[in-house]
Amino acid sequence: MKHILQNIDQVIWNGWIIILCIMLSHTGFGQAEICNNGIDDDNDLLIDINDDDCRCQVFEPLSLIPNPSFEDRNCCPTDRSQLDCATDWIQASAPTTDFIHACDWLGWPQFPPPMPFPDGDGIMGFRDGRVRSSNNPEPFWKEYAGACLLSPLIADSSYRFQFDLGFVDDEQSPPIDISFFGTPSCDFLPFGGSDIAFGCPSNSPNWKKLGEIRVSGDNQNVWVNAAIDIVPEEDIYAIAIGPDCRAVDTPVSLYYYFDNLLLTNLEFFDLQISEVSHPCRADFSLSVPFNPDLEYQWYLGGVALVGETFSTLRQNYGEGSYQIRILDGQICRISADYEYVIPSYSSPLSVAICQGDVYRFGGVELSTSGMYESTLKTNNNCDSMVQLRLDVIGETYDTVEARIIEGGQFEIADVVFEDIGEYPLTLSSSLGCDSLVLLRLNHFTVFIPNAFSPNADGVNDAFYPVASEGLIQSVDMRIFDRWGNLMFEGSEWNGGEVEQNVYVYMINIDFENGQSKAYQGTVTVVK
Repeated sequence: MKHILQNIDQVIWNGWIIILCIMLSHTGFGQAEICNNGIDDDNDLLIDINDDDCRCQVFEPLSLIPNPSFEDRNCCPTDRSQLDCATDWIQASAPTTDFIHACDWLGWPQFPPPMPFPDGDGIMGFRDGRVRSSNNPEPFWKEYAGACLLSPLIADSSYRFQFDLGFVDDEQSPPIDISFFGTPSCDFLPFGGSDIAFGCPSNSPNWKKLGEIRVSGDNQNVWVNAAIDIVPEEDIYAIAIGPDCRAVDTPVSLYYYFDNLLLTNLEFFDLQISEVSHPCRADFSLSVPFNPDLEYQWYLGGVALVGETFSTLRQNYGEGSYQIRILDGQICRISADYEYVIPSYSSPLSVAICQGDVYRFGGVELSTSGMYESTLKTNNNCDSMVQLRLDVIGETYDTVEARIIEGGQFEIADVVFEDIGEYPLTLSSSLGCDSLVLLRLNHFTVFIPNAFSPNADGVNDAFYPVASEGLIQSVDMRIFDRWGNLMFEGSEWNGGEVEQNVYVYMINIDFENGQSKAYQGTVTVVK
């Protein structure tokens, strides 16, 4: 009997083992997450690199240059030559660079920066040669910005200086040789003293040129990403960036912009994701530098893109957070997140047409004044929300309010008006169509007191003409006594230097509308 009971217990136990195995097989317990198949292998609701089973070292390069995108600031620039407002940056040369920031100053009107900025709200602008208004060229006018590094570049080690360079246009920003300079001590910043013709940093024995690259904007108002690989021969503690050393023979001032400066060890760039094509284009893709000794795997939102095992993505998977993992033998490294967001733009547009004409906007023909909106496509296939203000000339009257002094005249379109009233006019616009104008003409008067009391009681203490606010531009007043002696000349008379009596005034008034009128009469000083 005991033997039978033992057999029954063994059967029950084996049954429980079978049930438990079935349950475990459905929960994934005991199975490790496979990190590149896009499946939740262990059923913990975490897929691929979102799962701690796939933990990998994240490599995000940090720039040895402080404040690399000119975001941090001590103050808001209001004009040129204010690089000192950018935290940790030093005006390296006597010719001064410019700090541009969206907090206030967006640069010289004649040098519009390409928009948007590559990274944040701040950039740096510099010139390579200058031409003054007298057409006097200064070929050695070279503008440089400098900084003390967060940690030094070590001699005989490999580094890369990567940056975005902004171009104005083909005339003011032709192709340029960008140079990168280094010095073994921050004490050598700035360089060249107050000599505006000193030229580049390497004209000083304390500075060395570390590298150079030619960059072109292809005759457009664009940003271009470029890089310089360097191996310093000595430890470098401070850097300067700007144009090359050659004299510039140009009839105009040349101007460029820097942003998004990355200086770090060369190995970090193995995992730096860069864009292939424009983000709005269907052929947009992402890429990292190719190394035949590495294995690659791309992820979107932490989930593997199965089959994407090359240094460049083979197709566009849409917006989201991308990463790439590389395997170098047993070493696993993964990039920082790259946020892919398709940019969109908004811009205002103002157009005038003649009555009877039409304006095509977003595939619709418009012929009535008003505000309209449409989403159009840019050259790179980006959405651009355009707000149109359409004015149809001749559709309604434009009202012109004008005031003249009595006896004066008002002229519009070679027609002279002297009497007050309303006058409907039909004028020719710059587009060659009829423009309807309603002229409302009124008089205004000037009040000149006939007496005043300069006794400092706050009432009628001075003598001057009065008109509606903003009508009088200037007053030229002369005061005479009864014998014709000049007693005062100016715009406002306080009468303190004369006795109580009657005086003669002659006043000439210039009005804001361009008219002038002379007045004369007498005024009594009461004391």
